[in-house]
Formats: sequence, C-alpha cells, structure tokens
Amino acid sequence: MQQGRNGRAAESRYGEGIRNPRARQRAFCIAVSPGEPDLAELRELLRTAGVAVAGEMTQRRAQPDPDRYFGKGKLGELKQAVKEADANLVACDDELSPRQERNLEQELGVPVIDRTAVILDIFADHAKSAEGNLQVELAQLEYNLARMRGLWTHLERLGGGIGTRGPGESQIETDRRLARDRIAALRRRLERTKATRNVMRAERERAHLPTVALAGYTNAGKSTLLNAVTGADAEVRDRLFHTLDPLTRSFEISGRQYLLTDTVGFIRKLPHQLVEAFAATLEEALYADLILHVADASAPEDELADMLSAVDDVLAEIGAAERPRLLVLNKIDLLDEDRRRELSFRHPRAVQVSAVTGEGVDELRDAIEARFLATLQPMDLLVPYEEGGSLSELHDLAGEMEREDTASGVRVRARVPAGVAPRFERFSVNGRNGDAGE
Repeated sequence: MQQGRNGRAAESRYGEGIRNPRARQRAFCIAVSPGEPDLAELRELLRTAGVAVAGEMTQRRAQPDPDRYFGKGKLGELKQAVKEADANLVACDDELSPRQERNLEQELGVPVIDRTAVILDIFADHAKSAEGNLQVELAQLEYNLARMRGLWTHLERLGGGIGTRGPGESQIETDRRLARDRIAALRRRLERTKATRNVMRAERERAHLPTVALAGYTNAGKSTLLNAVTGADAEVRDRLFHTLDPLTRSFEISGRQYLLTDTVGFIRKLPHQLVEAFAATLEEALYADLILHVADASAPEDELADMLSAVDDVLAEIGAAERPRLLVLNKIDLLDEDRRRELSFRHPRAVQVSAVTGEGVDELRDAIEARFLATLQPMDLLVPYEEGGSLSELHDLAGEMEREDTASGVRVRARVPAGVAPRFERFSVNGRNGDAGE
C-alpha cells in the first residue's frame, strides 16, 4: 500500500509502492515515438520519485504496439537489456493500457509502471493540505480502477466461466465497488471544498483586488518568483511538482493591493486524471485577471517551445486559454547576453527576469501594473460626505486618485476596475462617467 502524508492509504499495484528505499529500485526506461524519443523528462521524474535509472531503450515507430507497447522483435532485445542492467522495474514514458502493462510484465518478468503512475506517486508524496490529499487519492483511484484485475491474479484459477464463479472474481468486484463508492465520496468532498473556495473568491471579487496567477512548467521557478515579487517565504526546492497546493500572497504597486497565487506546475503529457482532480486548484488561473506564464529561459530552444506548448494545452483544457496572459522568462541569470538578445527577438512581449537575483522583477511589476491600468475605467464623481464608506471603498479600488473637498461633497477623479464601476455611477458628475480628462 502507498500512503500520503496524512496516513491515508491508497491502492498501489506494486505492494510497497515505488518510493520505499528498501526496495532499491532500479528502473529501465522505455519509449516509443515516430521521431527521436527523449527520455530526459522521465529520468527526472524518476529521480524526483527516488528511483535510480539503470538504462533505457527506445523504438521509432508510428504507434506503440496495442498489445505489448514494443514490437515483438524489440521486446526480446528489451528483455535481455533489462537483465543485463540488473533492473528490477521498467518505466514507460507513455500511459499504458492495462493490457499493455499486463503483457509487458509477463514478457519481462519485472513490474512495469507508466509515466502516469510515477507522477501520481510524486503527487502523493508532495501533497500537504487536506484538499491536496483528496485530489491525489481521487486521481489514484481512477487510474487504478481499470487495473484492479492485476491485483488478484493469484486467485484467477479459482474463477472461470459460467457456473464456476470463484472467490477471486468476487474479490475483484468487491474492490471495484468499494473504489467507485470511494471515488463518489471524494468527489462530494471536493465539491464542498470548491464551494468554500467560491465563497472566498466572491469576497475577493467584492473587494475587487486584482488577481494574478502564476502558471508554468514544473520547476520553472514559480515559487521563487512569488517570493521575489511579494516578499513571501514560500518553500522552494529543486524538484518537480514541489508546489501542489495554491499559495496566495498580497503585494502592492503604486498604492494598489494585488493578489498573486502560485499554482501546480504543468508537464508534458500531464495525466488527464490529475487535470480533472486538480481542477479546483487550477481554477485560480481560470478566474485570474492576469496569468503570468513562467518559463525556464535557460532551457534549449526546442525544449522551451515544448514547455510553452504543454502549458498552453493545459490552460486550454481548463478553459483559461482566453485569459489575459503575460510571458515571463525566468532564470536569465544563467544566460549570456547573446541568448538574452535572441530571446527578446523570439518573444518580444515577454519580460525577462531572474527570481534568484531580482533582476527584472521591478520591470515585471511595472508590466503587471500596466496590464491592469489598461482595463480601468476613468470616472469623475461627486461623493456626498455621508457616503464615507463608498469613498473609502473607492480609495481601496482606485489606489491613487484626485480628490477635492467641495460644499456638496468630495469631488473624485479616479480610474476604477470596469467590473465595479456600476457601483459608483450614481455619483457621476452630470450623470456621466468615463469622460475624465475630456
């Protein structure tokens, strides 16, 4: 059984899970691709999961074999290579079907895990909040539900066809029913946490503090950037998926308060179960006034392009493709001047920063402010003195504003978020708004 930080046990097809150090697991990596397969990311995932890499093998073909993933001839080579490398585990860079997984294990004689299983294991280890653990458990159960038959192969001889129903099959059906019941219960609990988050979001919207969400490829430096912009002290580690739970901190620009939220990192071929399970967390990006797409500028150009595309795909999947977005190229302290200049030509609208050294952070704050100011609506208002609450709210929303005390009230010229402008239209001078300065 595999356990998260809260002691909650989740089903694992491999007994002790892939993280038990006593297992001394040595994985042999495999991949199929029509082009040149790249296993660098799978190796990094395994490193994060605490598994050593003993070797790798790839096969170039249009599609993986539907039964065994590798072709029959290549499978023989793989079996020999696994034996020579003294590997006790095979890790696949794609998500395997239950049939492919089962056939590979029978052919190779060692456990086989796929990319999704590795990522789920990492998420189970990194989840800290109660909601994070619920989300991970939901994703694990949904992934394992189709693979539960493999847990009871030692009992299959007791089952059979019509009239020979045995305890093995009964146990499988019992486990599936319990898993479905648990999935339904987890979904209900996550819906309640979503409702709580919606109430908190409604409060923020009432105050209309501008919200900014950090999104990007995992390990791009989002948490470090959150600390650099807001002065927070969020824990930072050089490992994939270190941040799973959303973390929100406030910061100020020109007298106006902003909220900045760090979200879970994305990855190429992010399992659908995780996108669905972490939908509530990812909604922080969906409802943000601005998304900062943070990318690792030190990555080679082709890898950077793949990372940008992977993040775009996930944002589209959660419905955030049309949200205002600003590309932030982080880790420029690792680049020479030529590479910086090349990036400025390739991504002219991006802001280049180093969250570690602070270089470019002021320019980023200016860019955030400029994006937000462009959405403000100018208003010319006369607020009666007895409307002190409205005047205070207006000051909070507008930040800097011109005010003049008159016999009838306070004359205010300010730029306010368009979403809350209707609240103050009754104070508009001559019944008009949006004409300040004309």
